[in-house]
Amino acid sequence: MEIIFNELIDSYLATNIGTVKNFVSKALAAHLVNNITMLHAGNKLLAAGTGNSLLVNHNKLVRSDKIYWLDRIHNDVHENSFFDLMDSFVNYLNSSCYTGITGYEFHYTLYEKGSFYKRHLDNFKQNGTRAFSMIIYLNAEVDGGELRIYQDGGSQDITPNAGKSVFFKSTELEHEVLLTHLPRMSITGWLKVSPN
Repeated sequence: MEIIFNELIDSYLATNIGTVKNFVSKALAAHLVNNITMLHAGNKLLAAGTGNSLLVNHNKLVRSDKIYWLDRIHNDVHENSFFDLMDSFVNYLNSSCYTGITGYEFHYTLYEKGSFYKRHLDNFKQNGTRAFSMIIYLNAEVDGGELRIYQDGGSQDITPNAGKSVFFKSTELEHEVLLTHLPRMSITGWLKVSPN
């Protein structure tokens, strides 16, 4: 995995937007898609909001995705495989780049057909612990739902192909999810540092 980790880090250092294919295997992506599908069928996915846990705003004109927070206490073998991968990546990132990451938080994200998330920044004004944003795409079929990242007066669109990961500074780059024409599934989250 070090080759893939290095590719993600090197592309980030070159452009401020790290991308790499096959961050998760096709097999693991398929298992995680099945988890999302089962959670959705059981009405376990919740409408996503903006803000933090103390002040959440649900505005479907801003974002219309659904989420489910991941946690090792769920004891799901495939989610734990993902957490093992993230532990390896964080350890590698800290040892090679001295980033000081002390934890992370991730959730499943489902954008159903016609869903989107308007331009925003992944940083809370009251809490600056989110250092890096990370998205890992899961579904094989893609139509719409590109990630548009704004930088230097322009923008870059990233197609949400299965297994691909995107990595960027949470405090620096505004971004949005364009309108989806097919369901778009991912794991989305943040690598975190201790509060100042």
